[in-house]
Amino acid sequence: MSDRYRLLIFDWDGTLMDSEVHIVASMQAAMGELGLEVLPRETVRNVIGLGLREAICTLFPDNDGEAFVSEFARRYRRRYMAPDRPLALFAGVANTLRQLHRRGYLLSVATGKSRRGLDRSLAESGLGELFRASRSAEETASKPDPRMLHEILAELGAEPQQTLMVGDTEFDLEMASRAGMRSVAVSYGVHAAERLWRHRPLACLDSLRQLPALLSSWEEAPGPGVQPVPQSFLVKGFDHG
Repeated sequence: MSDRYRLLIFDWDGTLMDSEVHIVASMQAAMGELGLEVLPRETVRNVIGLGLREAICTLFPDNDGEAFVSEFARRYRRRYMAPDRPLALFAGVANTLRQLHRRGYLLSVATGKSRRGLDRSLAESGLGELFRASRSAEETASKPDPRMLHEILAELGAEPQQTLMVGDTEFDLEMASRAGMRSVAVSYGVHAAERLWRHRPLACLDSLRQLPALLSSWEEAPGPGVQPVPQSFLVKGFDHG
C-alpha cells in the first residue's frame, strides 16, 4: 500500500458500473409517463452523478415542487430497479478492486444512487465485502457538496491528504477538491476528459485497470509531495498542461 494514500473512495455509476444507458432510458421513460417533454440523451447524461432530487430539479427547474419531484422519482425508480435488469460492471473492475483490497487499501463508495440501489448493486456484484464505508445522496448532501466525503473520513479515521477520490464526472472531482483531497478521473464514464481535466485530477485513466500501477508508481517515487503522473496514464491526444 502507498504511504501517501490509504483510503480510496469510488463513485459508483459511470466509474464502477456501466449504468449510463439504463439511467437515461429510465429518466426519459418517467418524462414520457408524466407527459413532459422527453429531453435529449445528452441533456440527461449531464446530470448523472447528482442525487436524484437534484437531477430532477436541474432538468425541470420550473417543476421543483415536492409532489412533482416525488412522483418523478417514484416512476424513475420503478423503471431503474426492475428485477430483470442485469448488473454490468465495467471490464476489469471486480479484479482491480480485489487487488487493491489485498494490497491493504481501504475502499469506500460515495454515490448519487439511492441506498436501496447501492445495496442492490453491492449485493449482486459480490463486491460489498470489499468496502469499509459508503454514502448515498439520499443520506447526506448531494455532490458536489463534500459532506459525504467528510462523513466517510470521520467514520474511517482517515485524513483528506491520505485519500483519493476516483470518479467519472466533474461533480466527483469538485466534491473532492472541496473536501481537501486529490482525485483521479476516469475517461470512460459520463463526462469527457476535457471537462474532467479542468478540475485538475492527478490523472485521467481510460481503464480502472490502470489504477493499481498508478498507485505503485507513487509508492516507488522518491521524495515528498505528489509526483508527476506517468504519461501512460494520461488520456492520449489531450493537453492538460
